[in-house]
Parts: sequence; structure tokens; C-alpha cells
Amino acid sequence: MLVDLHAHFPMHLLPDEQQRTHERARRWWRQRWQSRVVDLISRCFNYQGPGGTPSVTEELMSNGDVGVALSMLYQPFDEIDLTQSYGAPPRDSYFKDIIYQRQIVEEYVAAHRSKVAIAHSVRELDMLLGEGVPVLIHAIEGGFQIGREPAEVRSNVKKLSELGIAYVTVAHLFFRDVATNAPALPFLPDWLYNRVFPQAYDEGLTPLGHELVDAMVDEGILIDITHMRSESIRDVLAQLDARDPGREIPLLATHMAYRFGGLQYSFDDDTIRAVAARGGVLGCILCKHFITSGLPSVSSSVEGSLEGLCRHIDKIHDLTGSYDHVAIGSDLDGYIKPALPGLEDMGRMTKLQEHLSARYGAVDAEKICNGNALRVLRAEWGHKRPGV
Repeated sequence: MLVDLHAHFPMHLLPDEQQRTHERARRWWRQRWQSRVVDLISRCFNYQGPGGTPSVTEELMSNGDVGVALSMLYQPFDEIDLTQSYGAPPRDSYFKDIIYQRQIVEEYVAAHRSKVAIAHSVRELDMLLGEGVPVLIHAIEGGFQIGREPAEVRSNVKKLSELGIAYVTVAHLFFRDVATNAPALPFLPDWLYNRVFPQAYDEGLTPLGHELVDAMVDEGILIDITHMRSESIRDVLAQLDARDPGREIPLLATHMAYRFGGLQYSFDDDTIRAVAARGGVLGCILCKHFITSGLPSVSSSVEGSLEGLCRHIDKIHDLTGSYDHVAIGSDLDGYIKPALPGLEDMGRMTKLQEHLSARYGAVDAEKICNGNALRVLRAEWGHKRPGV
């Protein structure tokens, strides 16, 4: 069984007439047209499932033996909010939008409960794992969606904890006054991204970002450092070390790669060691752009994809001394097209699991496929630590 630390299940879900109520009609109409635009763009530049369909569905999860997917809540039109200047702080409406998107997923799963389930806690997850249907766990990509004032962030993080959110990827594609981010648009080289999208804050975490990290620790929501610039990662580590010098709080990097080719998005040696030192886990992304960067002669075949991916797994092993900190975070349907050839949708994950078992043996392959991810979730998800 595979636990995918980062997948975009909600991307293909559109509101329908049954979801409309009087009190949320205005938001329904706005998100309705936004969803239509996202769907159109996704069909051209995102989906890589059979016949150009979504890559992350309950049917494909079942076919590929994907037992659990950390399911990303993300509103792209809020991150690229054209009503705001570049780098503007978040608007409080973004949080309402992400809660609404969560409800869409909840209602979809309720209507398809024989095919897919949602876990809102470790207890629910352990109960559902034995029922034979794929399990989704809500997570949020982009701290800009959590609030614009410290008190608001505190209140919203508490609500997210109550709703069963497992982690938040604090940074994302563009700076929104939370944390500086690394370039992550595959079609833009790093130097061009940095010129076109200069960071409005020339450090790491902003005061709002520091507040968000503290609140997440308090409420038992895991911190995902993917997408962060090195300065933001430095600030997160320093903040955690100050609050938790015993390093009991694990850290996530849910969809990363090793920096073979020098891309700022990918992780260097020190960052990988730092995640491992906190008992965390590093989920390897299945994006061709990041996995093949810096690797010579990676063939465009499933065999080449698997070999390239394992080069990253092997490097993490070399730096940490074990396979205890490696996982898979595909980022499928997260605009990573092209994905690694042969691994373009959830239905193909059986091939990946078979290859890992043959290469690393059953025990270490199980750690990579599910054991490490489940260990960290069970250790920290919902583990409130106020005042630590």
C-alpha cells in the first residue's frame, strides 16, 4: 500500500446544483466560474490520467494500491489574486474559500462513501485503513489562505485543527507576506522567476509566518517546508529549536527532490539532514523537471523514471544513514506536467511499489511506501503542544 503525502484530489471536483444554498450563493457563483477555468486549464496543462483525465481519483487510487492520499486544499485564484498588488498580504476571504472547498470534498466523499473515505484524525485513519477503500486526509497548500492578522491566524488554525487538517505547506508559488518561496514553475528558469517575481520581503518567514508556525505547533498541525527558500527553512528550524530543543516535533517536506542540478526548489544536504534530525519525512515528487535535473541520461521510459527517482532516494539514504525518512509525495494534478513517464497517474503506483520492493527489499520498501509517512502522522497530527 502507498501513502501519497501530497496529491491534488480536489482539483477535478466542481460544485453542482445540489451544493448550493441561499447563504453561500454568492461564493458558489464565484467559485463556479473559477472552477470552470481551472478545469479548462487542467485539461490542457495538468491532467495526465487515462485519455487526459484527472490523475487523482478514487478509482485510480484503488487500481494503484494507493491507500492514503494527503489531499490538497488550494485556491489558485486567491494566490494569484489580480485584485491585489503583487506580494500583498492575504485577505480574510481566502480562509472562507478554503473552508468552502473542504466542504465540497466532504460532500463528494459522503456521496461516494463505498469508494472513498476521509480521515479527520489518527484514530479515524487507523479505523479506515482496514476497510479496503482509499482514504483522503485534508491538508492545505499555501499559508496565505490562513489569515492576514496574527489573531486571525491563531483562530483559523484552531478551527483547521478541529476540522482535521493534517499539515500546511507554509510557502507556495508566490510571495504573499507569509514566507519567501523558491522558484517552482517548471517553465521558468530560476533566474527568470527571481527577476519577474522578486520577493517583497528579503528574509525568510515574515511576522505572519512566524505566527502561523507557532499556531500550528500549538494545535497539532504538521509544518511542511516544501516550496520555501533556504532563508525560510532556516527560520522554521530556528523557531522549532527554540520551542522544542529536544526535537520531538517532526517536520515534513512532502513533495521535494534532492538538489542534483542546483534548482533552488530542491533540497541541499543540510536541509535533508535537518528534517531527519527531527524525525521527519521527505516525500519525493514525481515531477520530471525536478527529478531529472542534474542527472545525466535519464531515459523517457518507466524504467528511466524509476531509476531517476531512486537516485534521490539513495541520496537521502546516504545523507541520513537509513530509509527511515523517505516517502512519496507525488504532487499529481498539481500542475507538474510532465510527470515522470510511466508514473503519470495514481493507477500506475503499483509499478512503483513493486520496483521499490525489488530494489530495497520488503522491509525498507514498506517504510518508503507507507511506514514513514504513517509514523509521522501518528506522532504529530492532532498532538496539541500549547506553550511548548
